[in-house]
Amino acid sequence: MTAALIYPPLCDPTAPYLSVPLLAACLRRAGIDVLSIDANADAVAWLLQGSVMAGFARRVRARFAQLDARSSLGLADQLDLVQIYEALGPAGWVPGAVDGATATLRDPVRFFDPSSYATAVATVEAALQVVSAACAPLRIDFASWSSPFSLLNPNEISDDASPQRDPFHAWYAGPLAARLREARPSVVGVSVAFPGQVQPAFAMARAIRKALPETHLVVGGPAISQILLRIPEDRIPGVLGPFDSAVVGEGERALVDLVKAVKAGTAPRGIVHGGGDQDLADLPPPDFSTMVPGAYLSPSMVLPYDAARGCYWGKCAFCHYGPVRSGTARYRERPAATVADHLGALARLHGTSIFYLSEDTLSPKGALAVARALSACGGGLRWATDIRPEIALSPAVCASLVSGGLLAVSIGVESADPGILARIDKGIRVEDVDAAVMALSSAGVAVEAMAFTGFPGETTAEALRTIRWLKKRRDSLSLFICGEFALTHGSRVAGDPSAFGLAETWEIAGDELRSGLFWRGMKPGPGPKVDAAVEELSEGWNLGSYPWAGSLSTAHTLLWYARFGSSVFKDIRMRGKESLPRQARRVRTRYDVASIARWAPVADQEIWDILVNDRRDVSRAAWEAMAARFPPAVPGALKP
Repeated sequence: MTAALIYPPLCDPTAPYLSVPLLAACLRRAGIDVLSIDANADAVAWLLQGSVMAGFARRVRARFAQLDARSSLGLADQLDLVQIYEALGPAGWVPGAVDGATATLRDPVRFFDPSSYATAVATVEAALQVVSAACAPLRIDFASWSSPFSLLNPNEISDDASPQRDPFHAWYAGPLAARLREARPSVVGVSVAFPGQVQPAFAMARAIRKALPETHLVVGGPAISQILLRIPEDRIPGVLGPFDSAVVGEGERALVDLVKAVKAGTAPRGIVHGGGDQDLADLPPPDFSTMVPGAYLSPSMVLPYDAARGCYWGKCAFCHYGPVRSGTARYRERPAATVADHLGALARLHGTSIFYLSEDTLSPKGALAVARALSACGGGLRWATDIRPEIALSPAVCASLVSGGLLAVSIGVESADPGILARIDKGIRVEDVDAAVMALSSAGVAVEAMAFTGFPGETTAEALRTIRWLKKRRDSLSLFICGEFALTHGSRVAGDPSAFGLAETWEIAGDELRSGLFWRGMKPGPGPKVDAAVEELSEGWNLGSYPWAGSLSTAHTLLWYARFGSSVFKDIRMRGKESLPRQARRVRTRYDVASIARWAPVADQEIWDILVNDRRDVSRAAWEAMAARFPPAVPGALKP
């Protein structure tokens, strides 16, 4: 029998993700034929063609003409009009430029030219703006997929999968369905790693179900696991929708057993628990067959590999990583000699020399063992990973790591305020972080710092200490990110909110997938000075949006480190938008779009604030009832 494993849109299209290759390796070892499909890379490659983009551009112009011809526009139509109007300019030039942009991102010379690269990235981002507007109110990028009521309930999921709302519908129903019909798999597994893939995974599964009605559809992966663990058992069948079953937790053994059960005629239904205790010493290397080479937007491959799983610290109060019910997955490492053997074999097979060791974190001891094993095998490979900035990262250890191929690390700084670090239970002092950063950077490692502000109870002064620390360490940091605290299900903060200074937490009635978790602190959080300080700090780097060069831990960033060195995103200024075609002549419209653009989002935000914070009950009907209270827009000047 054959099993098809699919990695769905929409996320990073520059390199393969690890889940499908790992699952494929385990199935093949069990004697099961596997068709591995990176539907994310393939669907994005289909989307970013001039001929396909021309169709989306026509849809943008047609939708604009339809809205502009109406005698009045309610609030939802006003919001759509603004989004579509802003995409009219790119719709005029993107179809003629997008093929050149994708060619640049795959070209080994132009990829490393800062101006050419930046122009290509800006073109691709403009293409996603056009696609979003064609399906407005959808908004997509390579980190998110959202529409106003997305994922609230199965009906909204189904509606968002319609051809008018889903830009990938034609690819699912066409090239993907044809490939699956030819392979005739008995099982199709869909691996959902990130939140931005959840809606596309359900939409894709509906198309697969129509094309292969007798095939067993199973879904798994961290993003879907964390959702399903929160759903009451009696609602699971409705939430699963087109899927027959779902694997919650690590899926290697569970998926092999499931495929064998399908073959035996005893296919499971509903939730299958996969646990979180896979023995990594017994795990085969990821198998990228039928995925690499592929349609990735890169001139060469950066392949992922899991040298470890879980977090050996596992105490940070804000964190909930891994597909497990509480805490983080039990920490395990592959034997270092095995890691070196696997990476060497993958390098020879796929002609690559750069790997990203994809895990929550790799212990300094484990990283040193990997580096020494790679050195013993002759070296030549470069790698990056996440690591805790501990005192174990001495200058001598860091020198050994670099000798063993370490190219870059991302470190969880979180905060540079001692009190915040203590409340987070980070287990590391600011002095430890300082020492680790200096040792790594001095050894030649590209060091990327991850921090955030807004932890419950944090003051403006405490938040600014983190910004000042990042500024002080600029010479030693290759990149940084400073986000805002977000409360997540499963974290210690969510489990004991009052202990961390939260006055209350709540979920929203109508959010049947329980995707949102909201909170109110006992004290006000950091003020606007912090946002201004982060913006000022950012001017010292050439920060890129995900997944481009200049964003943390991406394939493109690693390729640029390897070519130009660890300081590249401080040394080179990439300019791209200046090279884009000039904005097309402003389209004449009967409506005062500029006024609507100022007024409609404010009204929309007012409604959402009431629904989320006051009523705590969200539905399409409730939003529409409140929106009807606002006056419609009419041609000419807007008079709210």
